[in-house]
Amino acid sequence: MPSAAPVEEIKAPSPLLLLLEGRALWEFGASLAASPFMNQVPEGDGHPVLVFPGLSANDVSTIPLRNFLRERGHQPHPWNFGFNFGPRHGVLRGCVEHVRELHEKHGRKVSLVGWSLGGLYAREIAKMVPELTRCVVTLGTPFTGHPKATNAWRLYEWISNGKVDDPQMQAQLRQAPPVPTTSIYSKTDGIVAWQCSVNQPGPQAENIEIHASHFGMGLNPAALYAVADRLAQPEGGWRPFERKGARKWFYKAA
Repeated sequence: MPSAAPVEEIKAPSPLLLLLEGRALWEFGASLAASPFMNQVPEGDGHPVLVFPGLSANDVSTIPLRNFLRERGHQPHPWNFGFNFGPRHGVLRGCVEHVRELHEKHGRKVSLVGWSLGGLYAREIAKMVPELTRCVVTLGTPFTGHPKATNAWRLYEWISNGKVDDPQMQAQLRQAPPVPTTSIYSKTDGIVAWQCSVNQPGPQAENIEIHASHFGMGLNPAALYAVADRLAQPEGGWRPFERKGARKWFYKAA
């Protein structure tokens, strides 16, 4: 496990890392060039996957991720709540109902994938309906650490009309869902301090470190591969991510 730092010592990413967020377009190009590697991902079994966008983003931002998952044999679905401006009135309840509808439609448990703030939705909804949730995968999601250790907390407070430094809320967010949970994070994330995206050790919780920007997380080939690999596991047969073979070149050992 990555070493933990005292919460008060965790700071937002540096201005240099923030500047490097511009490499997101390069990451999209890299995902196209990495097609031979991406084809090594195990095929999915057709179960439904609900994908949540990041702060101030909508379903357009998750189209590349959803298209990739569809190509790998999954049934990805957009969240259908427009731009993600935080937990507005009725949104969480609506998301839970969406999960129920997908469960009834497919007759299968639903996997939840969330990018950045969208990962908080995925984690919290899994806590609300664990009996309907197969697994949770988050990308650069700040669920622990200092609430202001991001370069987006002011934007969040402005567009959501909420506060990030609510102790009760932070304690709730730190708790992992009672289902298999994977956090994909990057130490070169220019928006979220990587320490804020690290799960505590647990029998169903893991962390996967990649090299990626925050804005490119849902386009990065290493991230796409890891998401699809986690979703391809058989229901009830979850195992931690294995770093073997060619994977050693792209994923650091825990």
